[in-house]
This record gives sequence, C-alpha cells and structure tokens, in this order.
Amino acid sequence: MAKDKDLFDTLRASGLRKKAASTLADAYSKADGSPPGRAGRKAVNDLKSVVAELEDRAKGGPAKRQASAKKAAATRKRKANQRSAAAKKAARTRARSK
Repeated sequence: MAKDKDLFDTLRASGLRKKAASTLADAYSKADGSPPGRAGRKAVNDLKSVVAELEDRAKGGPAKRQASAKKAAATRKRKANQRSAAAKKAARTRARSK
C-alpha cells in the first residue's frame, strides 16, 4: 500500500485527476508484480495521446496542418514555374514567327 500511496501522490502532484491517478496507482502497484490490466494500459495510452497533442501545439500548431501548408506552398511554387515556362515558350514561338 505504501508504494500505491506514493505513486498516487506523485501522480496527483503532477496534475493528474484523482480518478486517473487512482486507476494508474492501482494498476501499477500490484503486490504480485503482474503487469497492469487493460485499465492501466488504456490510461497510459490516453496520457500519451494528450502529451503528444500538447507537444504538437507547443511546436506551433498541429503537425498535420503544418504539413498541408508546406505541401500547398510547394504546389503553388511548382505551378508558378510551369506557368512561367509556358509563357517563355510562347514568347519564343511568337518571336520566331515574326
């Protein structure tokens, strides 16, 4: 129980809600040392996803939106180069026909 209480207190001190801290503490401090059950693994996966979301936001916004913006910028640049090349080709053609 001491290990359970220590883990619970540590989780609570780090800002975790009481229910989540209790679930994790119970799952990870079994006396027989068996691996945590489904509830413990689910809670850890939920926490990982929350942390990933926070890290993503801390880096300037969702990575998916940032990747889309980069792709769109590359597409605009590529299309502009294509238009420019076509205009140059047309100008050469007009120049030859005069």
